[in-house]
Amino acid sequence: MPKVTYVGDDGTPHTVDAQAGDSVMSAAVRNGVPGILAECGGNCSCATCHVYVRPEFAELTGIPGEMEDDLLDMGVGDRRPTSRLACQIPVTEELDGLTVDVPADKP
Repeated sequence: MPKVTYVGDDGTPHTVDAQAGDSVMSAAVRNGVPGILAECGGNCSCATCHVYVRPEFAELTGIPGEMEDDLLDMGVGDRRPTSRLACQIPVTEELDGLTVDVPADKP
């Protein structure tokens, strides 16, 4: 079972067991990870699951699709090169150990 670590803006890590096929967002919500609001329920329409993928995992998580890219441009105050919406990152066995940073500010 892949593990995903969410690091809060205060530096506190929250490591959860995720299931392959879940999204990084759904694993966070199911485990009560602070800072992942997921107001749209994973429909790629709110940007409240914005995370920064750690550089060592950026290639494995891929790049944002067109809709996600638009939401990141419009809805994120501090967009970075590794900004992603957690609802758009599928968990795979290859992502075991994935670490993402959860920014404090949400739209």
